[in-house]
Amino acid sequence: MKDLFNSFNERKIMIVGDVMLDVYMKGKVERISPEAPVPIVAVTETFSRLGGAANVAQNLKTLGSEPILCSIVGNDEKANDLLRIMNEQNMNVDGIIKSNDRITTRKIRIIGNNAQMLRVDTEDTFDLNDKEYESLMNRINDIIDKRNINGIILQDYNKGVLTKKVIEHVIDLANKKVIPGGVDRKKKDFLSYRNATLFKPNLKELMEGTNINLQNNSIEEISKAIDFLQEKLNCKYIMTTLSERGVLIKDYITNSQHHIPAHLRKIADVSGAGDTVLSVAILCLVCQQSAYNIAALSNLAGGLVCEELGAVPINKERLFEESKKI
Repeated sequence: MKDLFNSFNERKIMIVGDVMLDVYMKGKVERISPEAPVPIVAVTETFSRLGGAANVAQNLKTLGSEPILCSIVGNDEKANDLLRIMNEQNMNVDGIIKSNDRITTRKIRIIGNNAQMLRVDTEDTFDLNDKEYESLMNRINDIIDKRNINGIILQDYNKGVLTKKVIEHVIDLANKKVIPGGVDRKKKDFLSYRNATLFKPNLKELMEGTNINLQNNSIEEISKAIDFLQEKLNCKYIMTTLSERGVLIKDYITNSQHHIPAHLRKIADVSGAGDTVLSVAILCLVCQQSAYNIAALSNLAGGLVCEELGAVPINKERLFEESKKI
């Protein structure tokens, strides 16, 4: 396992998708507002973190690889905050393009007495316009031509960056260059990701995206739903996260499947767990690991970050120590 973790170092992974700024306002709740029946949070701490596809990049960075994030953000103060955090973490910002035609997504979470009370989102969710699309494609093509990219992740939050044209272009480019590609896709255009190497839905996304209503949520039922999805997508691997039940991965190269149970954890926050799972999965894929190892290590990593408040990157040393249990 040590050799695998060392092999993560210096791998160059491109991430294409929706980036966002996660803001946390923490404080105490001691009384109810006289203006309305709502709690008053006396804020004692405010901090910002990278969210969405930027959290995937952050996870890859902490695992030792070099993430190259490609996205469209607004030409606003929120984008400046996002770029400042990326620069502070010595992350590559060459693929970030500012646009005057949209705003940068920001999610503000209000936390009182260590419990999330409210979330306030400011965002644009419409698709990229033609100018934004051309700018993004030119930047992606340029980076792939000049850098030795080992893997590509498409990370979507339905905020407009991953349009059908962007998806098809990037997957086609990855396959032509023989670069493994991993996908985390929400419900919109769920079946647009044909021919990606690895597809990673959660159980809810699997059911909504395929319009299959699972009666018992048994592993057998879930496996059949994944097979139905595979007929549409033609992926090499489909890895479905099952929350407290762990992960189910199906390997269509060897026609095998593995169900990895979840490890018992004290869950603080599930935000960003899917980002961590995909980050570890793509690195294992790039390092030519078996389907079992891809699922087992990704499942372990996703559980670890759920013990922390907010979307936080995986701790590589702790993941390595825990991986000895696999």
